[in-house]
Amino acid sequence: MRYVILGTAGHIDHGKSSLVMALTGIDPDRLKEEKQRGITIDLGFADLRLDGLTIGIVDVPGHERLIKNMLAGAGGIDIVLFVIAADEGVMPQSREHLAICNLLGIKAGIVAVTKSDLVDQDIVEVVVEEIRDFVRGTFLEGAPIVPVSSKTGHNLDKLKMQLQETAIGTMQKSPNGIFRLPIDRVFTLKGFGTVVTGTAVSGTISVDDTVEILPSGIKTKVRGLHSHNQQVKSGLAGQRLAVNLQGVGKDDLQRGDVLVHCDTVVPTVRLDAEIKLLKTAQPIKNRSSVHLHAGTSETTARVILHKLERLMPGDSAFAQLRLKHPIIAMAGDRFIIRRLSPVDTIGGGIVLDPTPPIRRKKDDDAFIGIYLTGDLKAKLEEKIKGNSLRGFNKQNLCGWACQDIITIDKAIGTLKQQGLVMEINETFFHMAHINEIHKNIVANLRSYHNKYPLQSGMSKEELRGMFKQVDTKAFFKIIGLFNEIVTEKELIRLADFKPSLSQIDEGIKTKILETLRASEFQPPAKQELAATFSIKERQADDILKLLAKEGLLVRINDSLYMDRGGYEKMLGIIREFAKGKKEITVSEFREILGTTRKYALPFLEHLDGKKITMRVDSKRKILVG
Repeated sequence: MRYVILGTAGHIDHGKSSLVMALTGIDPDRLKEEKQRGITIDLGFADLRLDGLTIGIVDVPGHERLIKNMLAGAGGIDIVLFVIAADEGVMPQSREHLAICNLLGIKAGIVAVTKSDLVDQDIVEVVVEEIRDFVRGTFLEGAPIVPVSSKTGHNLDKLKMQLQETAIGTMQKSPNGIFRLPIDRVFTLKGFGTVVTGTAVSGTISVDDTVEILPSGIKTKVRGLHSHNQQVKSGLAGQRLAVNLQGVGKDDLQRGDVLVHCDTVVPTVRLDAEIKLLKTAQPIKNRSSVHLHAGTSETTARVILHKLERLMPGDSAFAQLRLKHPIIAMAGDRFIIRRLSPVDTIGGGIVLDPTPPIRRKKDDDAFIGIYLTGDLKAKLEEKIKGNSLRGFNKQNLCGWACQDIITIDKAIGTLKQQGLVMEINETFFHMAHINEIHKNIVANLRSYHNKYPLQSGMSKEELRGMFKQVDTKAFFKIIGLFNEIVTEKELIRLADFKPSLSQIDEGIKTKILETLRASEFQPPAKQELAATFSIKERQADDILKLLAKEGLLVRINDSLYMDRGGYEKMLGIIREFAKGKKEITVSEFREILGTTRKYALPFLEHLDGKKITMRVDSKRKILVG
């Protein structure tokens, strides 16, 4: 079964709803007030089933004050049934609706001349010619024009044939993209709970799927699905769907929300876009505020024109739209802009980047051309590059571009093969930024080695803190890519670096060694050595660590070091003592070394750690012989 969404368009009281009812037998006017007043106030829905084809019909209001409701239903339309009454011809809302359909990028449609039974045939022919002039230069130029009568049934079969032919020729929405369903209705059903409806613009959804309502972030589960009044297990792009949600209140949701699978799309309050003004619109100044309609959502936005102070009627420009409220959008989505007052349609555009940085006049303009005319590969490369050191998460990248996931994966695969991007922990980095990170790491390590020549390297956490924008796991993976960067336990250094002493430090090193050898079993602590030789404690610490690394000293604890010869002598004394006795007290240990309790205790704790001795109550068991 093929699914296509058809939207009605046209001036108020030109017979849109009556035509839908004549074609389908379904009255799209569901509200009591609509039936009483005889006009469509809100969106109405119906479906027309033809051979191997289901056409979901969205009947939209034509009254000028209800245009925002019309826009809520126009986003998912594949083809438009443009309705013009034979007894009135082209009217103001006819023009606005056609402009909106053009701006939304709708590619196919049919014009129905309704109420043809109310006028003579020659009047119908005049109206048909008027329509041909009216649609010239739009997507409806050359489209079928069918005079019909909802009352008598005249030409309804012909219209159905034209609808079938046009629908079959349209490009199908893809079931392989990220699932998105912009919500246009929210209601409750007794015994079922909350139900939302909308047109699935991409992807697929199934019963029991875990889903998310954006921008609120409410997570819930699909209890049931209906499509065109039939219960289904799965729904796909191009279908009108009613989704029964589990554990969500009606008041928690509203038109303009979007139903998606969890963690696939992120809300945004900024859009990079190309906007185009209608020829009939007034110019707009830089930083003007407008109403923005995207999908079923509506908010206000400030238009930041790029290097322009004014956009003239009929012209296009790159702009950043800064939104008052978050919406859901992908690259390639269409939108409409309307004036704040008086409220009328002035233009529309296409989303180039739904999650851009704040743009400034001094920014390089190269990205604009890529987003406007580049292929998907070029756009994805630019987006990954634009995310700088943060990289771009794979899941969010699929939710950025309105494309099949398979197509996105293929484009990313090409970028990886060409060596332009790298994937690390499911995050994509542009190689320009990988090289930048590498260059900065090397520079920071070189600076650290120059400043602290005795240190074996910089701590991982200290280096990590200099690159807070980069994910921690990705950061250490990047470090591992380069041979000239070496990781040793908790330290990182350059491969060509070796701790070294200056001539001054060499002299102090010799004096420290002599002092520790002379003091034997009563070595001065680090703080005492620093004071003795008038150096900073950190410098003393660096020298002691270096001497220990060279094997000339043995580290007892953070403050206490022994000469290697004295240490070996201590081990020999213990072994000799163990020939006659396998346990030793602190007092005995102090006496055989000729030292004090101040040193005996840290010496024994060190020996415990080396498993030379083992503490048992107040004594030490000697483990070596």
